[in-house]
Amino acid sequence: MPSYYNRKPTARRGYLFTSKEPLFPFGFGLSYTTFAYSNLSVSPARIGTAGQTRVSVTVTNTGKRAGDEIVQLYIHDLVSSVTRPVMELKDFKRIFLAQGESKTVEFVITPDKLSFLDLNMNRIVEPGWFDIMVGTSSVKYQTAKLEVVAR
Repeated sequence: MPSYYNRKPTARRGYLFTSKEPLFPFGFGLSYTTFAYSNLSVSPARIGTAGQTRVSVTVTNTGKRAGDEIVQLYIHDLVSSVTRPVMELKDFKRIFLAQGESKTVEFVITPDKLSFLDLNMNRIVEPGWFDIMVGTSSVKYQTAKLEVVAR
């Protein structure tokens, strides 16, 4: 069964007699080497509903060979007027790193990436707090906070 995170955060998911966790999380097994993430930053960490921010993270190849890494950006809206998914993949970038090499990867979070359809089917960005998650898979990531304010 494939991983699926675009669901409501309910008390129970999955089948009755099986493990609730997927065998392999989304993003698992995309490389033949290992990577470490560090220095996650969101700048500015406070924006208006029409603003944008930059997310940067340093990725280091800690494995024994060169390889590609798919750096994944997930967003979670902490409080919303409608139920939002547990996590949403909003962007990703493929980078190539030689053994021991490090690169800084940047993403731009625009209002489009923070927006959703409200009860009247209008696309909106609500003020509030967001978890910004950047990592190698849907379960192995670093988290930073973003505050969106009404302006």
